[in-house]
Amino acid sequence: MGDERWVWPAGAATGVGSLPGTDPAEALRTVFGELPDLPFLTELPGRGPGAELLGRTAGLLVELPVELYAARWKLTGRPGRDLRRTRDLLARDLDELVEVADGYSGVLKVAAGGPWTLAAGLDLPTGGAVLRDRGALRDLAASLGEGVARLVADVAARVPGASVLLQLDEPSLPAVLAGRVATESGFGTYPAVPEPDAADVLRGVLSAAGVPAVVHCCAPDVPVGLVRSAGAVGVAVDTALLPSDAAGMDRWGEALDAGLGLFAGAVPVAPRRGADATAADTVRTYWHRLGLPAATLPAQVVVTQSCGLAGATPDDARAALRYARDAARRLADDPGTG
Repeated sequence: MGDERWVWPAGAATGVGSLPGTDPAEALRTVFGELPDLPFLTELPGRGPGAELLGRTAGLLVELPVELYAARWKLTGRPGRDLRRTRDLLARDLDELVEVADGYSGVLKVAAGGPWTLAAGLDLPTGGAVLRDRGALRDLAASLGEGVARLVADVAARVPGASVLLQLDEPSLPAVLAGRVATESGFGTYPAVPEPDAADVLRGVLSAAGVPAVVHCCAPDVPVGLVRSAGAVGVAVDTALLPSDAAGMDRWGEALDAGLGLFAGAVPVAPRRGADATAADTVRTYWHRLGLPAATLPAQVVVTQSCGLAGATPDDARAALRYARDAARRLADDPGTG
């Protein structure tokens, strides 16, 4: 069992969320077979629009219908076939989860896009990102919080032995904070969002979900302090993007020392033989560079892949999951000294 400060078992590994292919039953069987300690509801973007991060999350919105227009998701006045397709894809995933997870007892991870990534990628009915309109942003965040809470409740009802762990994917968060999100014309950017405002919106969605949550960001400059202040229990990152400068390491050391969990994306998407040992060494070395105690590493750290696996071959994807599991076990057996 893990330390009571962290909801996942010690020595656990998991996946970021996406996998190659179009068969949810096969994907789920792979995940539950390779990652028995912390499996997850799979995402299969290869099925097309509505199965990718933005469309899948937009389909969760309550009383804010969406549609595809010129290959972009936008808010619209009434539900249509695009929204039905999105929700049908998720419904199929949940139906297959019931079969594959029958009898499962433990932590089960489900994912959705976060409010800032959704606001940056979802357009208003009149054009331009939701990010430009504070009122629309407020409504979007409230709708997303309600939709995520419904998803969590649905998964908990379908898999009664599961304790749901939410993952909010926020790849656009650093760009939102830095004012780097391009406008519709492409000639300008939206104003930077102050960190306290960004934290408040994220906190609202996390609170509405009602379960422990991890925030995942595979972009550089992850705002670890913001993630912690918003109430997340963990942060998921590509370890290759962790800071090496003194100021950056101080920020990460402070957050992790305060108990924030680390989902360490240390296994490559296309791993080579020995990737488990390399990943374990990467995590162990960085942990000790931060001056953190070896005793907490196996319980506080979950090993993952560097990013989603939708673009990997099926063999590479399965290997990446297996190597993450083996790396986590190496860390549990030998967290190092410190």
